[in-house]
This record gives sequence, C-alpha cells and structure tokens, in this order.
Amino acid sequence: MVSTGLPQGAVPKLERPGPLRERVYEALLELIATRVLQPGQHLVESELAGHLGVSRQPVREALQRLNTEGWVDLRPAQGAFVHEPTEEEADQLLSVRTLLEAEAARLAAADSGPAGIAALEELCAEGEQAFAEDDEDLAVATDAAFHAKVMELAGNVVLAELAGQVDRRVRWYCTPVVRRRGTRSWIEHRSLIAAISARDEQRATEIMRAHTEHTRRTYHQRDER
Repeated sequence: MVSTGLPQGAVPKLERPGPLRERVYEALLELIATRVLQPGQHLVESELAGHLGVSRQPVREALQRLNTEGWVDLRPAQGAFVHEPTEEEADQLLSVRTLLEAEAARLAAADSGPAGIAALEELCAEGEQAFAEDDEDLAVATDAAFHAKVMELAGNVVLAELAGQVDRRVRWYCTPVVRRRGTRSWIEHRSLIAAISARDEQRATEIMRAHTEHTRRTYHQRDER
C-alpha cells in the first residue's frame, strides 16, 4: 500500500484566514487532476494535513466531497485512495468532450476577430515550445489553455459552463497521452487556427472533432506496445 508520499515542497501551506474547507478541497482536487497524486494512491489524512499545514478535519471533509464527486474512493477499513478511472468512464467523458469542443470550434469560426486568432497562435507556439523542451506539465497546461480559449471565442456561456465541468477530468485523463500524441496534436491546433481564421465553420468543426477523437483513441491505446 503506497502512502501519500508527496514530493518535499510540492504543496504550499494554505494561508489563513479564508474558507479553509474549500481551499483544502481545491488543493487536493488540483493535485489529483495534475497527477501529483496518482490514480490508486493511498491518501493518508495526517500526511495530507501536514503537507497542507492544516488539521485533519478539513482534509477529511475534502476527501468525503471528492469521494462523492468520483475523484476519491473511500474503502472500509482501508482508507481513501485516488480513484482509478475505468476505460468506460474515460470513453464517455472524452466522447462528450468531442461534442462540446466541435461546437465551440464552429462558433469560434463564425465570429472570431484578429485578437482571438492572435491569442490562439500565441498559445500554440507556447505549447510547441513546451513539447520541444520536454516540459510535459507545461504542454498539458498550454493545451488546456488553448482549448479554453477556443471555448471563450465561441461566446456561448452555457457551452462554456458545460465544458468547464469536464475540463479537469479531461486533463486528468489526457496527461498520460501527451507524449504519445506528440507534435501531431499541435499540427492539428495549427490547422484549427487556420480554419477559424478563414471563418470556415464546417472545416473548424471537422478538425476539432477529429482532434478530440484522436486524443480519445490515444488514451485507450496508451498501454499498447
């Protein structure tokens, strides 16, 4: 059984005052979503409390909430463990992501100006550099920022809210496949920018749908040799 085992200094102490319960929850959720805490990892309340500089009570409450939301499994007589996503869970989430992202790309192509295009190009360049420098964490973060920007350019508040609900889980699932997707992902981003810039709604939709489907398939193939 592997305990929390967070790297020294990986988690800053939470400052007070403030809504401590919420901040502990957010800190643990981010550690799980970014895979600092790995799927299947044992979460020891006392160790987490020590890392975060808080008592065990807000940690216990956060773990219970994370269990309700599917991020953590609470096992009788064993404790808390980071949830290990099943293939079906991942497939369902990534399929929904495809629908949301494809519609966002279409809307972005319909009404994006020069400033929005420039922002996408800047993020794409940052992602390409991160990948070239083998900075996996930055590459994942930049990819998420790129997709968030497309969603912003879509200008549909309801669509953005729905996408926001799945964003962290998408990052959680997609982090292991970033290296395998390689430069292809950023080439697809460049093609999407071109379609949005040309105001080609159909092409933008097709590119984004194919892009997210490639990611979904790569996730399922991640352990193949």
